[in-house]
Amino acid sequence: MTFTRHTMMWETAVDALERAERMHRQFFRLAGQHARAPVWEPPIEVFEQDGRLAIVVALPGVPPDSLSLDLEGAMLIIAAERTMPRAFAGGVIHCLEIPYGRFERHIRLPAGHYRLARRDFEHGCLLLDFERLD
Repeated sequence: MTFTRHTMMWETAVDALERAERMHRQFFRLAGQHARAPVWEPPIEVFEQDGRLAIVVALPGVPPDSLSLDLEGAMLIIAAERTMPRAFAGGVIHCLEIPYGRFERHIRLPAGHYRLARRDFEHGCLLLDFERLD
């Protein structure tokens, strides 16, 4: 019984590490990227209820008017750039956990046809509300 519990704990720990590594790769794809290529992906949340699709994109420090939204078939593409604040220019960085540079996020929408019903920006998050047309 103890062996089984230890095995389950080990599997849970390994799963958590794999999820953390996937998230790190998703948010910080920096190495080997050229200047106009996206270098990070913002985290998202996608909810569907009663024929409506809500998408929340965490974009702290990104001006709302700089965002580009494109719907290509079932793929929503959100892109912009998060620039380093001028106050940081020339200084020594001791910790840098919030990504900077060009980002692009591709979100595959569930099957169906959608129309953007609302676009808002609140507390550093892009809020998108789509309604299903079919």
